[in-house]
Amino acid sequence: MVRMQASPYPMVAIEEAIAIVLAHTPVLETEEIPIGDADGRVLAERIISADDMPPFDTTSVDGYAIISGEGTAPRRVLSEVTAGQAGGQAVTPGTAIRIMTGAPLPPGADAVVMVEQTSEVDGILHLTEAPPAGANIYRRGQDIARGQEILGPGTVLGAAEIGLLATVGRARVRVYRRPVVAVLSTGDELVEADEPLRPGQIRDSNRPALLASVREAGAIPISLGRVRDDAAEQEAVIRQGLQRADVVLTSGGVSVGSRDLIKPILARLGTIHFGRVAFKPGKPTTFATVGDKLVFGLPGFPVSSLVSFEVFVRPALRKMQGYTTLHRPVLPVRLDRPVVPSVDRPEYQRAIVYWSNGHLLAYPTGAQRSSRLLSLVGANALLRIPPGTMELPAGTVVEAVLLGDIRTAAAADRTAGQ
Repeated sequence: MVRMQASPYPMVAIEEAIAIVLAHTPVLETEEIPIGDADGRVLAERIISADDMPPFDTTSVDGYAIISGEGTAPRRVLSEVTAGQAGGQAVTPGTAIRIMTGAPLPPGADAVVMVEQTSEVDGILHLTEAPPAGANIYRRGQDIARGQEILGPGTVLGAAEIGLLATVGRARVRVYRRPVVAVLSTGDELVEADEPLRPGQIRDSNRPALLASVREAGAIPISLGRVRDDAAEQEAVIRQGLQRADVVLTSGGVSVGSRDLIKPILARLGTIHFGRVAFKPGKPTTFATVGDKLVFGLPGFPVSSLVSFEVFVRPALRKMQGYTTLHRPVLPVRLDRPVVPSVDRPEYQRAIVYWSNGHLLAYPTGAQRSSRLLSLVGANALLRIPPGTMELPAGTVVEAVLLGDIRTAAAADRTAGQ
């Protein structure tokens, strides 16, 4: 019979644990992909424009290309030029050319008058206003000059950036590779979501939740399934994960019970860098490396597992993908009601942050038990509550880690009523 005993791992502070994780986290190699697959990826090269943009003088409006020095004198309309046409007739004194937005400016013209400021009768153009030279013209290279750097390494590619890549003729682009993350649940008590519960059993919520969290962080998740509390079986599956993935996440089996087997397995396979964190929820969170692979042993309680992922795993996954902003935004907020802190550890309480009369206010999402996943449903923030023995009164300013959009007061009230 294996007896429970105190953990041999010293308690490390949250910031120290994060620093340890990031110090052992590599930025992954790069790959070239089509720009159609590049949204959300991080650029790994400098993009230099090989062309001027626009590549010719063009018009920004529908109207008439004219010689500005002739004022409002009537002009004979020679022809029409539309977008996509090349060359064409020149504007000469006493003439104009009808022109559509994006079409090349005809030779001889130095301004474009908007159609709203004209009338055309029997081929003769009449102007109500005389535009100055250069009016409504985009000059060649005005937006982008040939040889100009338009995007640099570390840029996160969104809709505008991908459009810009297409503008300068880049159909493929080099980005940092996405990490593959293998997720494993441990425990004799676990069954799948569609299985009936027998006495002593619970459904495995950690694995599907962590797989979703990995996807949300931009990485590629693979499921290693669930494994019963058997050291040989768990080690075999962890080894499979290390062969298939850059990162392995386990949930459960990291405390000090007789069936908590993950820490001894990781100690045999590699190096454990910390095995306890002064942190609630998630004190037994464990981080190890096996060669160049990262392994996180997350707690078995659902909230502890997800909050630990958010604080320790997500920044590492972002670093691996080349992101320079690794952490969620943190803002000061005021509590709109009293909050009870943990006596011995900083606590990340699940909360709603909302705007009210120009101020950011927040309140926890009910009972903060580690088993209560409902405390994370609808939460858009984690409140960093320092340890203490005294209740924090309403109006106390604390830090909020933003997980989602800030609510309005009305939306926050609706959430509170759910």
